[in-house]
Amino acid sequence: MDYNPYLFKPKVLFRNNFFQTVMGSFISGNARLPERKLHKVLVGQIEKLILCELSSSNPDAPIILMAHGMGGSSEAGYMKRIARKFWIRGFTVFMMNQRGSGLGMGLSDRLWNGGSSDDLDNVINYILKIYSSNSIDIVGFSLSGNILLKYLGEKRIRSKKIRRAFAVNPPIDLKRASYILSKTKKCSFFNNYYMKQIHLQTEAMAECVPNAFKPSVKAKTILEFDEIYTAPAAGYKDVDDYYHKCSAKGYLDDINIPTTILCAMDDPFVEVSIFKSTRMSSAIELNTPERGGHMGYLSRRLTPWGDHRWMDFMVVDWSDI
Repeated sequence: MDYNPYLFKPKVLFRNNFFQTVMGSFISGNARLPERKLHKVLVGQIEKLILCELSSSNPDAPIILMAHGMGGSSEAGYMKRIARKFWIRGFTVFMMNQRGSGLGMGLSDRLWNGGSSDDLDNVINYILKIYSSNSIDIVGFSLSGNILLKYLGEKRIRSKKIRRAFAVNPPIDLKRASYILSKTKKCSFFNNYYMKQIHLQTEAMAECVPNAFKPSVKAKTILEFDEIYTAPAAGYKDVDDYYHKCSAKGYLDDINIPTTILCAMDDPFVEVSIFKSTRMSSAIELNTPERGGHMGYLSRRLTPWGDHRWMDFMVVDWSDI
């Protein structure tokens, strides 16, 4: 049988979803980037976030906007690795640091959350003011994937310049994903990792913005953090109100821009069954390989890019010029 690079087969030693997730995250690969231009984007009255730009030599090249997952930033290995591949291929690439994250730590009085589609809208409009004649493709990883899908399905006027979208392992049911991360023993490692990153962000915010709303206690789980900080800081009635209004599963049927969703069936905290039981627009293509973990996808064979990063190959190939 001929090798099909679009079918994911994991490395034999990395068939386990835990190893796929951990190794996919902590082995960064080639993440060397040229000098980046930094942009401060206003997302509130005085609140800002940071965009990093890799400019193409072709001023008419399509634009890629990438947004990271929970606890991450533009400096995450997968962000820099995939941005490099897009840039080599000739795209202008923007790497978004969500509010309070990465290079934007301390520039906002609250952190981002799974419903921060207004910030995404501000960033898109900012980019298209600079590149008014270019089309834009958007890639959202993990929690930013949920934001992207919510944004696309909301009843709002969206730019006609958005060409297509790609959501990688998006937790479209925030309540369920939060419960699995917070309450199951198998995900305690991931919960602890994310909480460590979130505490760094809240500490930077408290130091730089003394009057900012702060968590009343130091949460130990994602669920606790959403209860005591995320929901009240963002103005939701309670955590259930936040989960209900911000979970992308309620918006998928209204998406009319060509959109790809990639999520492995063995993702440790995003249940693929939720996608199968949710009404989806015909504009959505759902790709659910049997294995891959959460944004792992370390393949058995080399991809056409010459490495084992199947997620990178799928994302970059999707947005071919």
